[in-house]
Amino acid sequence: MTPEQNKTAEKMTSVKATWDKAPAGPKKDAALKHYQAAEKAHTAKNEAETNKELDAATAKLS
Repeated sequence: MTPEQNKTAEKMTSVKATWDKAPAGPKKDAALKHYQAAEKAHTAKNEAETNKELDAATAKLS
C-alpha cells in the first residue's frame, strides 16, 4: 500500500470507531450511508471519493 492508501485505511478505521460509539438516530443513519459509499469507493481504489465520503460521515456525526 502507498502512504496515501495507508492514511485512508486509518481514516476509515477511525470513522468506523466513531460511528460505532455514536448514539442511534438520524445522524448515525446518515453517517452510515456516507461510510458505505466510502467503502465502495475504497474498493474501487478511488482515494479522493473515499476521503470525501469519510469527511461527510464525520460531519454527520459531529
